[in-house]
Amino acid sequence: MSPAESRAPEAYLPPAKALQLLEEHTRAEQAALAARADVGEDLLHYLAQNGAPATRRAVAANPTASAWSNRLLADDEEDEVRAELARKIGRLFPGLLLVERKQLRDLTIATLEQLAHDEEPRVRAALAEEIKHLDCVPKEVVKRLAEDVEAIVSAPILEYSPLLSESDLIEIVAAAQCNAMMAAVARRKGLSEVVSDIVVAKGDASVVAVLLANVDARIRKRTLDRIVTQASEVAEWHGPLVLRTELSPRMIRRIASFVASALIDALSRRNGLDEQTSVTLKRKFVERSQAEAKAGGEPDAARAVEAARLAGTLDDAFVAAAAEACQKDTVVRALAVLAKVDESVARRILESGSAKAATALAWKAGLSMRIAFKLQNSVMRLKGCEQLPARGGVDYPMGEQEMRWHLGVFGIVDGR
Repeated sequence: MSPAESRAPEAYLPPAKALQLLEEHTRAEQAALAARADVGEDLLHYLAQNGAPATRRAVAANPTASAWSNRLLADDEEDEVRAELARKIGRLFPGLLLVERKQLRDLTIATLEQLAHDEEPRVRAALAEEIKHLDCVPKEVVKRLAEDVEAIVSAPILEYSPLLSESDLIEIVAAAQCNAMMAAVARRKGLSEVVSDIVVAKGDASVVAVLLANVDARIRKRTLDRIVTQASEVAEWHGPLVLRTELSPRMIRRIASFVASALIDALSRRNGLDEQTSVTLKRKFVERSQAEAKAGGEPDAARAVEAARLAGTLDDAFVAAAAEACQKDTVVRALAVLAKVDESVARRILESGSAKAATALAWKAGLSMRIAFKLQNSVMRLKGCEQLPARGGVDYPMGEQEMRWHLGVFGIVDGR
């Protein structure tokens, strides 16, 4: 009897299990090989054709893969493979265009165009994020991404792309049905008066607030005057409005009649105020300070959130009350503390116009879907078609993986 025959049956590794382990080992080795920069274009192309998803993702991320391999992977069946390729192509595109052979340059452009037409938003979003600052990308690709119905795709291009002209922006804003797209335009540096006029005419209160906060945006005096006239009813305009440098003395005195004492104090510190305006501001500051002291005033966001945290009441009810009272700073601070993210990130999410991103942030903060929906209504002021309702009236409508992905778009990489 041989040694093998004398062993107990349970000592053997079943053939099926042995084959599985061999295949897993082979796939892991292929993925490691596909990530190397010294294996050659031919082998990478073979792996792009025949490798497992993890291997093809590694080829898609490999900067030494050929233009032929890149074009092949642009049609890959796996979303993540195409998204990885989009990140690489966008990042390396200027250098890829320097190849001497026209055929390879054309192939690289064809790959870029295919990714811009991808059916999966995350692929188009990955591409948009990487090419948003480039001036060497085909204009038609930029225009397509800028007009994308998904805000996570269009917003980076609308905010940053140097290839969008004033006429492009006018056309896009005039046709936009999404506040997030208009808000992205409102954040552009050097925004012209013409585009600002259209943003004010079409955008809701949150979009106008974004425009006012953009110190590089030029706003006509008559447009600003119209905003000042309406601002007494829109609390979120008060802070950015006070910081506008082009306010006339008449506008300053008008603003002082309805903003908080802290903002009146900020107005009084401006240079070049005439005597009448200075006297008016001093009087208004005293009046408003007395009124706030008597009424209790709106709490400072940081102090209010910290007090609630120490008392154990930083919860659904606290955030809901702050949202209903239009205390956006308090809402942002509360979400940042609960979700353990930077306050600037929480604010960017609420100003992005993305219902899915805001919902994911509420989930990470440990709040209910009811609060996520209240954020969309009371804080972000999204239209009905832009809102993301609860599943079954109470549950989060997205799975954890999808919510983590939307948070990842804003640089939040850890889960709950």
